[in-house]
Amino acid sequence: MRPSAEGRTSSQAGRRCGLAPDNQKVFIIVSGLMDLRGQTALITGGAKRLGAAVVRALAGEGVHCVIHYRHSESEATALAEEVRAQGVKAAIVQGDLAYPSKVGAIWEAANAKVGPIDLLINSASIFPEGTLDDLNEETLTENMNVNALAPFHLAQHMAAAGREGVVINFLDTMVRDYDKKHVPYHLSKKALHDLTRIMAVEFAPGIRVNGVAPGLVLPPEGKDESYLEGLKHSNLLESYGSAEQITHAVLFLLTNRFVTGQTIYIDGGRNLRGSMYE
Repeated sequence: MRPSAEGRTSSQAGRRCGLAPDNQKVFIIVSGLMDLRGQTALITGGAKRLGAAVVRALAGEGVHCVIHYRHSESEATALAEEVRAQGVKAAIVQGDLAYPSKVGAIWEAANAKVGPIDLLINSASIFPEGTLDDLNEETLTENMNVNALAPFHLAQHMAAAGREGVVINFLDTMVRDYDKKHVPYHLSKKALHDLTRIMAVEFAPGIRVNGVAPGLVLPPEGKDESYLEGLKHSNLLESYGSAEQITHAVLFLLTNRFVTGQTIYIDGGRNLRGSMYE
């Protein structure tokens, strides 16, 4: 990783611990944590929902952001302007991840607009309803391309660049169980879960690859908070989460240099209720 703007890693610079009685800031040295300041991130699906929350969290840590979008140009443009006000660089890049041939162009455009990419956040996904009876080659291929193969190909480009980096893949708590109402999506996220572990092995030691698996956090588009209320009984904590809780996990996985090949479930314990595949 390239150093921060001050030329220091976090193990040199430390992180704020709190305030002393005289209101002086107290800093402690935390060995093995990466200072994100001055790094550059590509966030797929970064214009809306959890992707946008990640963009804001990274900008708050001093990370320059390339916001990928498919159709949401106005949202991506507004978000880029918002985070530039925090003193970081920001750019937008358009591309349809359903077409593997276009993934390389997205990667090249992202690198050209802000600088070499250090952090790759694969948050873009599609979430169509569909049972096993509905499954067909076209739907399965589209889900696999967007939700599994695009993250893989982008990570391949990062590895081919020969620089150190970190990849975070957005998964789903249901990779541990069976989501019978979203079978094409479910299969693609399970593939990405396995690819996360495989890439962690193959791309080490230069690139760390981890996953975050949200549970009941945001309602699907077109639904409101009543959707979350109606399903909170499905997890052990009988509650639902927030975008901030997801971004905290992302920041942990980005900064901790000794974690790779892992998935953090932010799901109120839902993954412990029914594990069809284990």
